[in-house]
Amino acid sequence: MVIILTGINHKYTENIPRILDNSIQSIGNTPLINLSEFSLHSKVKIYAKLESINPTGSIKDRAAKSLILDAEKSGLLRPGGTILEPTSGNTGLGIAMIGKQRGYKVKVVMPANVPPERIQLLEAFGAEVIFSAADKGTNESILLAKEISKDNPDYYMPYQYGNESNPKAHYLTTGPEIIRDLPNVNVFIAGLGTGGTLMGVGRSLKEYDPKIKIVATAPHPDDKVQGLRAIEDGYIPPILDLNSLDARILIEAEEAFYWTRKLLTDAGIFVGVSSGATFATAIKLTEKLSKNNLESNIVVIFADGGWKYLSTGIYAENYTFKQSEIEGKTWW
Repeated sequence: MVIILTGINHKYTENIPRILDNSIQSIGNTPLINLSEFSLHSKVKIYAKLESINPTGSIKDRAAKSLILDAEKSGLLRPGGTILEPTSGNTGLGIAMIGKQRGYKVKVVMPANVPPERIQLLEAFGAEVIFSAADKGTNESILLAKEISKDNPDYYMPYQYGNESNPKAHYLTTGPEIIRDLPNVNVFIAGLGTGGTLMGVGRSLKEYDPKIKIVATAPHPDDKVQGLRAIEDGYIPPILDLNSLDARILIEAEEAFYWTRKLLTDAGIFVGVSSGATFATAIKLTEKLSKNNLESNIVVIFADGGWKYLSTGIYAENYTFKQSEIEGKTWW
């Protein structure tokens, strides 16, 4: 049986197959977890989309699949070719996993200070890791990858930051899954990274219901939260249209760490730091939404699992912070 949702041109099979031919086919169709027990107000419900169940443990498997398959279809990526990509880790892992299965060599450029778990898994998939300066973040990784690409024109660089196949993955899969599972969604929250998730899901949800709010979680400019990008750093990915966002909420690192650990200890959900940040955003928004005295449903992206951050030691710490109000300056 095929279901077609009004207002959106995607098709869904009602029964998801349980036997698959390979791990690539298992990407997507992740569950929503009801975490409304943490909401500050009973009329505001919070649901988390658990992306850690993807093959390499993150939402970036969706983008990696789209980037590679689209490149194959267009002829940009040929059998036995080499893929080069700048990454903070998760997209690189997805590309390495898929690339290994489809016969490509994979080279990733990433900051030298990323957690060692990511490096170990990338190398396990057979990828070559090229390090950029540790203190300059992924912006430096992008510059270095572009230099390498110029010197090696036979390499294919998907360039997740500027490739429309990135948001396309979420427009065709992540957004429709949310609509299918929670048709009365009111607010969508995701971390501000490449912009792929926010743009793709945002477009999908807005087509379904223009009243749905799209909210970006970002770190304070003087804070570092793994997997998130501050636009104040000076680089805005080409696929990111800031005008498409309804709001941007700045989250302090301490808040992200607090909720990352609390989700583990109180809900049994082992997620990465960016998920703690997006959940902190959801908690803040429950206060704002409750003032309307209307029932609201928030969907927040839990982008990856926590095992890639174990070496940071954050899961063994007890964090405390004072619940802060949403600062007016963070709203557009």
